[in-house]
Amino acid sequence: MLIRPNNPIPSAFSIIIPTWNNLPFLKICIESIRKFSKFDHEIIIHINEGSDGTLDWVKSEGLKYSHTQKNIGVCMSVNHLVSLTANEWILYVNDDMVACPGWDTSFTSAVASTNTDLALFFSTLIQPKIGKSKHMVEHDFGSTPETFDADGLLQHCLDEPRNDSEGAASQPTLFHRKWWQIVGGYSLEFSPGMSSDDDLLMKFWIAGCRHFRVIGACRFYHFVCKSTGRIRHNKGGRVFVMKWGITQGEFFKYYMNALSSTPPSELVAQHSSLFPRATLIGKFRRAGYGFFQDYPLQGIEEWDTATGLGYWDHRN
Repeated sequence: MLIRPNNPIPSAFSIIIPTWNNLPFLKICIESIRKFSKFDHEIIIHINEGSDGTLDWVKSEGLKYSHTQKNIGVCMSVNHLVSLTANEWILYVNDDMVACPGWDTSFTSAVASTNTDLALFFSTLIQPKIGKSKHMVEHDFGSTPETFDADGLLQHCLDEPRNDSEGAASQPTLFHRKWWQIVGGYSLEFSPGMSSDDDLLMKFWIAGCRHFRVIGACRFYHFVCKSTGRIRHNKGGRVFVMKWGITQGEFFKYYMNALSSTPPSELVAQHSSLFPRATLIGKFRRAGYGFFQDYPLQGIEEWDTATGLGYWDHRN
């Protein structure tokens, strides 16, 4: 692990956004990033299909992009985008998210305050419904581009103050390109993408990462599941337990949740005792899935037997 007295403050991020025929949301996302960024960030978009006019719009905006004629899924899209980036620190944003004022200065301050680049940083999401998540703020500013209350979001996005908290959330996710490459990025056995985030957390944990932080002042609004709600879901939970011998719930309960009660420096010192172990439940499930099913190959085959074949294009 590379330890530094302090991380240098990034002058800019590379922002990567995979999109799949979601142009009205993508326009709002890009507009908000441009409007509320202090720094001059690189933006790169992967266009899956683009049959709704996304490709033409991205070209007209002069944005960097890559393009495939079919939907290659989140895992391949994001891995490919990372390979095209110019900056060390990379922010992965979904196309149905809206940046709020101060988002990038909050992230840069968090990076500068951490003594390692082996870290994952997350935004605090604002959503109409948050379920049981403790890392989100519940507020409804609309569920479609037509009902989106941009003025209301601007006025009230910071109404519920939050301190930074140790733990993991969903996108937007900020990471160092070096460590994405070292751990192998998103694993293709989770294509098109369900549970790929939890698998990534496990890989970072095994690499020694104990810095998982949700930034309280960094806010993005999330329209929620505008792409994942349209796609066939892979059985990511089954693939996770087949791969690691522990369920996702147990990984969060016994390991990720320890972050909120133990300082990262102590977690590093306790590395051996906190290294994930296969559980009895995980072993039984692994045996059952292995005997009666064919994971992960079954899920990959059901998604796409040759995801990488076909037309690929990009513009730097």
